[in-house]
Amino acid sequence: MSVAGHYHEEEALGKAYDARLMKRLLSYVRPYKWLVVVAVALLLVNSVAQISLTILTQIAIDDYIKVGNQLGLFHLSMGFLGVVFLVLGTTYAQMYLTLWLGQRVLDDIRMEVFEHLQKLHLQFFDKNPVGRLLTRATNDVNVLNEMFSSGVVSVAGDIFMLILIVGALLYYNWQLALITFLVLPLLVIVTFMFRARARDAYRTVRLKLARLNAFTQEHLTGVNVVQLFTQEKRTYGRYDKINRELQGGYFKSIYYYAVFFPVVEIIGALSVGLLLYYGGVRVEAGVLTYGELVAFIHLVERFYRPIRDLSEKYNILQSSMASSERIFNLLDTRPVMVTPRIAQRPSEFKGRIELENVWFAYNDEDWVLKDVSFTVESGEKVAFVGATGAGKTSLTSLLFRFYDYQKGSIKIDGVEIKDMDVDELRAQLGLVLQDVYLFSGDIAGNVRLRDEEITDDQVREALRRVGYDRFINVDGDDIHGTVRERGATFSTGQKQLLSFARALAFDPNILILDEATSSVDTETELLIQEALEELLRGRTSLIVAHRLSTIEKADKIIVLHHGEIREMGRHRELLAQGGIYSRLYEMQYKSQERGTELATPAAMGRK
Repeated sequence: MSVAGHYHEEEALGKAYDARLMKRLLSYVRPYKWLVVVAVALLLVNSVAQISLTILTQIAIDDYIKVGNQLGLFHLSMGFLGVVFLVLGTTYAQMYLTLWLGQRVLDDIRMEVFEHLQKLHLQFFDKNPVGRLLTRATNDVNVLNEMFSSGVVSVAGDIFMLILIVGALLYYNWQLALITFLVLPLLVIVTFMFRARARDAYRTVRLKLARLNAFTQEHLTGVNVVQLFTQEKRTYGRYDKINRELQGGYFKSIYYYAVFFPVVEIIGALSVGLLLYYGGVRVEAGVLTYGELVAFIHLVERFYRPIRDLSEKYNILQSSMASSERIFNLLDTRPVMVTPRIAQRPSEFKGRIELENVWFAYNDEDWVLKDVSFTVESGEKVAFVGATGAGKTSLTSLLFRFYDYQKGSIKIDGVEIKDMDVDELRAQLGLVLQDVYLFSGDIAGNVRLRDEEITDDQVREALRRVGYDRFINVDGDDIHGTVRERGATFSTGQKQLLSFARALAFDPNILILDEATSSVDTETELLIQEALEELLRGRTSLIVAHRLSTIEKADKIIVLHHGEIREMGRHRELLAQGGIYSRLYEMQYKSQERGTELATPAAMGRK
């Protein structure tokens, strides 16, 4: 349960600004371009209105207060109040629109990521931890929220405000404006220093957060092992160490912010101090009015706000570039199992399966299946046996096109499965696995899997046919009983019975049972066998089983060994051959005999 260094992808920040990524990100804004236009227009109006407040203040001092014109001052005050309400209104409307825009774009990206993940092949999930993919669909998408809701439009507003302020300062008195700008080099140096250190702190936080998330997911998933071996204290200690490292990264980031903003305020105060001194001299000389000096001070104070905002937007932009790169890398991963442009389909689905010289490997040429050939006629019941790793489950995965074979041919009713529509192919197949996954919701929802074409009556019938009515009243509202996450309150046998009902409800032409009865008690297994005998009549069925007693009645038994077919025939024929199947059957029979003997009262007494 190590937290190995597999999270460099989380650590990489890339460029602070990448034009290629930004262009692709902005493509998500295109459907809402008129909303952006309105938001930018509101922001520009807001900026002009804010500057006009300063100008109105200067006019009030010089033209009305100084000469004692109370009526004119009253009218100007009413105008000032109107501009204030204009600022409030445009600020509210602009913020609402940009936040709404951010949420809409986020929703579009999140849905695209989730839809794409569902289309990817299983081999992709074999190589990519679920925790990392979950981070792509949640954390990384959420990081983009700030850029779309307060970044794209606000940056344009900050730049426009700076231009307006600089223009106003130069308009009032260009000499005084130049004196004010003397502190700008100092501000630029401080900003660059802050940006570099904030970038390093952000990198540390991202890395430590990735490690903490990975550690948390791993140890909560394996909490039964942690408790079984009494590792709670040791696990807590390791978690505490990683958490403190993350805390240190956050504290460093907080420290830089705590230093940067006061320094900017000091620089601003220094600028105002210079302004007061030289401005006062010019007022005495009659070159500058009191109102213009006050307006100058207001403008200088406003000048530093967008600079602070732009520094903060830099960090938002930087994190957005890193997150967008990871998201686009995921979206650029093309699904391997795709439907051909012109899909073929059998004239009629009967369930005939043909494998001819099939070779398959998960990695390179490390063959799991080697030159496998056999035919399953429509309605036949065929069983696959063999030691663990013989290739039985891999064979069933190929039929569903969870993976693609490298050589050979697999046909269903005469059509190569690679030429068929993937969804249509899988609709003809039903699969019951040993490890059953139940979704949170209710029993009926787990049987129909949100397919509303399957009615409650069909759900009840499926549950009844697999014998689930021994646990609940299937004719009542019990089928809407709560199922918690992963079926936490259900026994293994109940889960497998529900998976049988799920397969029955979808009524496939071909039914595949992969170790489906290996984890149920004998009584439940007998119950399932009774239901399946009627169900499998006239339906092609493939059964992967370790319990050889469950497949004695199969029409054909195929024995796999190291990925090759070694034996094929009926139960009695294979026993008579005295080969692999016979040895497996004998070993299992003796094991069962020994287990029965150990369970007798006499044996218990001997103990």
